[in-house]
Amino acid sequence: MIPILQTVPPHLVTLADHETHALGLLDANARAYFSGGAGDEYTLRANQQAWNQISLRPRVLRSLVGGHTRINLLGRTLAHPILLAPVAFQRLAHNDGELASAYAAAMQGAGFILSTQASVALEVIAQAIRDEPQRGPLWFQLYWQHDKTLTQQLVQRAEQAGYEALVLTVDAASSGVRDRERRAGFTLPDSVFAANLAGFPAPPPVILEPGQSALFDGLLRHAPTWDDIGWLQSITSLPILLKGIMHEEDARLAQQHGVAGIIVSNHGGRTLDTVAATATLLPQIRAAVGSDFIVLVDGGIRRGTDLLKAVALGADAVLLGRPAIYGLRNAGAIGVAHVLRLLRDELEVAMALCGCAVLADVTSAVICAGRTEAPICS
Repeated sequence: MIPILQTVPPHLVTLADHETHALGLLDANARAYFSGGAGDEYTLRANQQAWNQISLRPRVLRSLVGGHTRINLLGRTLAHPILLAPVAFQRLAHNDGELASAYAAAMQGAGFILSTQASVALEVIAQAIRDEPQRGPLWFQLYWQHDKTLTQQLVQRAEQAGYEALVLTVDAASSGVRDRERRAGFTLPDSVFAANLAGFPAPPPVILEPGQSALFDGLLRHAPTWDDIGWLQSITSLPILLKGIMHEEDARLAQQHGVAGIIVSNHGGRTLDTVAATATLLPQIRAAVGSDFIVLVDGGIRRGTDLLKAVALGADAVLLGRPAIYGLRNAGAIGVAHVLRLLRDELEVAMALCGCAVLADVTSAVICAGRTEAPICS
């Protein structure tokens, strides 16, 4: 299956333009799912606002000849520090779904992380792009299943298909309280389903005693703990990253458990509302694990200057979620590629105008902070 090639409307010149245009095209069901957050959506808004509250401190008259955005990540050289975040059910936005997003990532040299809850099977995605010479990393995001045998099956399928790392989501033991989805009466249409979980048995019913909680004594019986990280490492040779780290103590524990890296993420504000913005959390988490441990970040990245600030605060790379979905809705694979290219071009301009030829030049000296834990301008 080859994605349908579309044209990006000429007036879409920023990621914000893509969002505005896409929100006019998405139906109410999909709009609530992709754009909504948990609760009153304070964290959803804070993620983007926090990047805006950080100011830049450019340097001038520096030589920029030979500058580039390349980074090394898990033994691979990437053209730029951008990966597409795992977003479920992308066929809600466009019929080509995750396949279009994967092709776009490959075209632009971006990393691609496929969700367990993708609406296109992991084998189809891998077969489509794994042999593309210029593609970025291909990773599989793992949701822990109610039966370890099912979790192991997913891991083995990802390994056999050619995925290069596992991204275990650890911040969503239960779904968040998503008011927008409830008001919209969100449901998946029959044509959209979790393709990777097709045929998996439902969890067995739990008989609760009087006074027991359906959440704590039911659903959360199957949630992973730190003890399960060792088991996961024992069944795979793939590097494992933990997505959803929001506290420096958990960052240290992840490092002590020998995982390959972490992703500072509050799930795009979709699970627990009033959690701090990732820009606020990032600096102390980086400080907790030192400079040599892989730390990625997502949440609210909308400009190349946001990406520059993320690197200055300690991120090795960023994950892009909603903006890619908006590009997907607007123009399929070409729309996602356009979003990625806009962000990369803006990053290069921001680096040049801050006097940074390479990403190693982007340090905390480049920024001033408002309400984050980054250095304060004196």
